[in-house]
Amino acid sequence: MLYVILLAMIAGFLALRLYSVLGKRTGHEQPLPKPAEERVPGQPQQRTIDLPSETRDVATRSIEPRAEAGMRAIVGADSSFDVTQFVEGAKSAYRMILEAFWKGDRETLEWLTEPDVREAFEAAIAEREVAGQTLENRLVAIERAVIADASADNGVARITVRFDADIAAVTRDADGNVVAGSLSDAVETHDVWTFARRLRSDDPNWKLAETDEA
Repeated sequence: MLYVILLAMIAGFLALRLYSVLGKRTGHEQPLPKPAEERVPGQPQQRTIDLPSETRDVATRSIEPRAEAGMRAIVGADSSFDVTQFVEGAKSAYRMILEAFWKGDRETLEWLTEPDVREAFEAAIAEREVAGQTLENRLVAIERAVIADASADNGVARITVRFDADIAAVTRDADGNVVAGSLSDAVETHDVWTFARRLRSDDPNWKLAETDEA
């Protein structure tokens, strides 16, 4: 019983840690550019207002043009949302989910992913276990994370993030022999992950709802 309680406390701590970096406004908000019809003719247009140049640059690099309308809708529906904070949180979630998948940590995947994604991960883990294989993968670096698309429909916010990362991967068989990969050579990886959250839900956490390769 004590072991179960400790696991619950650890899971709760991790959930709070993830929420603290996914979409929580920090006071350095990144206003999105207004639609063309809302702009004042003749007035210089900027992506942000009264922010240091490096902060404006971060906002510009973090959102691709086709995602801007969706991000405006999300910010309009949730005034506490912060773009830069979300991107940093998405990086943390990317690392946590990958490491959980590599280790076969189903409990962590359960509260970080939506059912469809979780089932796909668990099927791959089960297949690996049947084959007696283990992964010794390592996320070397996230070179870039950018919001590629966003929407807010029927009360559900969805944000698609493209991750460009370097991953070192090794697969071992039941006897510990390397059957694929190398920890000394990192491979460039390009993933497109979509995170979702019901805007008016009591649950503040974003979950991974879809995965794809760029």
